Amino acid sequence: MSVDRLPGVVLSDHFLEVPLDHAVPDGERLTVYGREAVAAGSEHEELPWLVFLQGGPGGASPRPLGRDSWLVRALDDYRVLLLDQRGTGRSTPANRQSLALRGGPHEQAAYLAHFRADAIVRDAELFRRELLGPGGRWSVLGQSFGGFCATTYLSYAPEGLHEAMITGGLPGLEASADDVYRAAYPRVARKNAAHYERYPQDIERVRRIAAHLREHTVRLPGGGQLTAEAFQALGILLGTGTGSYVLHYLIEGAWVTGPSGPELADAFLQAVEGHLSYTAAPLYAVLHESIYAQRSVDPKGTGWAAERVRAQFPQFAVDAALEGERPVLFTGEMIYPWLFDTDPSLRPLKDAAHELAERTDWPDLYDTARLAANEVPAAAAVYADDMYVDADHSLDTARRIRGLRTWVTNEWEHDGLRVSSGAVLDRLMRMVRGEI
Repeated sequence: MSVDRLPGVVLSDHFLEVPLDHAVPDGERLTVYGREAVAAGSEHEELPWLVFLQGGPGGASPRPLGRDSWLVRALDDYRVLLLDQRGTGRSTPANRQSLALRGGPHEQAAYLAHFRADAIVRDAELFRRELLGPGGRWSVLGQSFGGFCATTYLSYAPEGLHEAMITGGLPGLEASADDVYRAAYPRVARKNAAHYERYPQDIERVRRIAAHLREHTVRLPGGGQLTAEAFQALGILLGTGTGSYVLHYLIEGAWVTGPSGPELADAFLQAVEGHLSYTAAPLYAVLHESIYAQRSVDPKGTGWAAERVRAQFPQFAVDAALEGERPVLFTGEMIYPWLFDTDPSLRPLKDAAHELAERTDWPDLYDTARLAANEVPAAAAVYADDMYVDADHSLDTARRIRGLRTWVTNEWEHDGLRVSSGAVLDRLMRMVRGEI
């Protein structure tokens, strides 16, 4: 077992072989990786375990740089396992390179169907038994999609949990993908309004960029095409505490004068690509709508719900905005089918993504009866202005999980766990223990 030492923290590697399909335990195997973190000097203490489930889908667990962020607070009380969910980080990868070995789109889609919250929870359970023994219990901290996974954990394996904490990640238990996006577009519109109120000068700047992209074919440094709709997708930044500032600074440096006149600057295009490319997290795009899919809720499949529902919100149409001299609105956490044409890292997965969008046999991710009888101490931070996870859906779910305590706050945005220097986690820890 490899051990690394950073200031104030000791890190150890754990690799575990798990079934691709937990219903076929003797079938194909995957490797799942977890990084153990413990405070320096406490390596040999009998500390309770906390497993961290990262947001996404398709995001690797954070790489510690020392006693940073929420980890500082966690290491005061816990031995932490930073789990690289299947397909991410140092776990067996799932990307255009590795998936090319699986065969055609049908085989790729069948493989990727095993990379949802239910499988992630079963992986975590095997890790728990390996590290703590069959009777040991640990705590779970789920951020964003990790909170969806934690809710699945409470549904199907609560016997493995001592306590559960969720930040910006209480899912709608019976919300279809259409329901999710019907609630999401108005939230994104409000974030746009707040951004343009803060930076009214950006209204014309954004219109100018969008008009240029309508009239010219613009390539990003990696070869992808920056269309007007792809440019709109930069609105995903607006859901974080500093995202509006980041977007503004990006937009104000968009132009440079070249031999033929004004053109989009290389530095701007490089930065845009960094925000929009799915090279490092292809599962985020490929599996995104499937995190909402449940046979009992979406019997016809998700079918590119974000694209379909967008038609109900014409204020996001670029051409109408340009013709009507209105602000061009950014979109948010939406995955559209055209992404698999404009992003080179996604093109090889296009047909598999379409097959997943049409899939209709997704198992249910939550057991509402079991959640109603929950006995695991649980607490959740619900961000009132969360752009990514609907607060109303979250609060409805909170009412349906027995004993779950909620903290509704507008002090933080969706990234509160990461940027609050441990304050969000500290409050949840005290809530779940009944101290407040």
